[in-house]
Amino acid sequence: MIGELAYVTDGEKGAPDGNYVELGPGKQWVQIDLGEEAALFGVWLWHFHKSPRAYADVVVQIGSDEDFALGSFVTIYNADHDNTLGLGLGRDKAYVDTHLGRVVDAHGLEARYIRLYSNGSTASEMNHYIEVEVWGAP
Repeated sequence: MIGELAYVTDGEKGAPDGNYVELGPGKQWVQIDLGEEAALFGVWLWHFHKSPRAYADVVVQIGSDEDFALGSFVTIYNADHDNTLGLGLGRDKAYVDTHLGRVVDAHGLEARYIRLYSNGSTASEMNHYIEVEVWGAP
């Protein structure tokens, strides 16, 4: 791993060197604990965007159990079209990451935890996260 997991929620969305966390190849995830249940309206994520690339098998789940036990979460975005991650077939479209990030609608669902998966990118097998913002209300 390169970088600090704290970078994922430090508020910095740019792509300068040293402003992202790099996780190893294959299925990887980061998880955010909001500290309490909240009605979530959006999850806004930024993968590395200094050069054009699309991340594979992006999945966003929200839930009430930190271990994401079966039945305790909802998948709000799934671009894993062949079920590589084993989380179900996705119907959402893959996208090229940009400085604008990607907003995922959370539909006002209640959750405390957010888990974001990826599986490498078109540029490399590594997984990068720059920032994740969660929009909601307690």
